[in-house]
Amino acid sequence: MVVTISQVKALPKGKKIAYWLVTLLLAAAIVLSGIGQLMQNEGNVELVDKIDFPVYILTILGIWKVLGAIALVMPGFPRLKEWAYAGIFFLMTGAALSHALADDYVSNGFNLILPLFYAALNIASWALRPKNRKL
Repeated sequence: MVVTISQVKALPKGKKIAYWLVTLLLAAAIVLSGIGQLMQNEGNVELVDKIDFPVYILTILGIWKVLGAIALVMPGFPRLKEWAYAGIFFLMTGAALSHALADDYVSNGFNLILPLFYAALNIASWALRPKNRKL
């Protein structure tokens, strides 16, 4: 197979588009979730009550999520981005584990699948990030 120069240049552009699609989807989901937790919506309060967490954890998690989502999309600060990726990964895997240990398998495991999906999006965004967003 012969690869032309135009084909080689097209790959990084596609990777960049994939990076931004995945990252913006992740950031939007995380920031909306964080805002819901900061507002202490009834569903969020019920959720933390069900897994025996104190309600004030919603404020802590909400702040972390909003700040992490902002860090992912803002330019510069590659070290901060690494911390944000790690934090989001720990938040999402911790959420899945917390629901699993509390036997909270609402709607065929939705409370397990959704945070693990966000963790996978987080890994994909990290793997696709351009060189100027790496340490």
